Amino acid sequence: MNVLLQAAAPSGGMGGTLLMMVAIFAVFYFFMIRPQQKKQKELQKSREAMKTGDKVVTSGGIHGRIREVGDTWFLVEVADGVKLKFEKGSVYASPADVAQQTK
Repeated sequence: MNVLLQAAAPSGGMGGTLLMMVAIFAVFYFFMIRPQQKKQKELQKSREAMKTGDKVVTSGGIHGRIREVGDTWFLVEVADGVKLKFEKGSVYASPADVAQQTK
């Protein structure tokens, strides 16, 4: 019965807990959020650099060449005479084209 009546030992305060939460947030920021932001910026630069004639792959896996560039879209030729319009956010540089440019 005596055990139930004993009060919990006083803790060290909120300072240690607050410091731990800030440290956890810093770890998340530097190891998860910041690298993702850098990756997004690189992807955006890559899309802005795309021009007519570049090989691309859409997010749906369709391969083609850019035939026209708009403010928010690309006109991609996927076969002779077959042109499809895609939002810039769903188009990526073709891996084969990127490998060829880096050599």
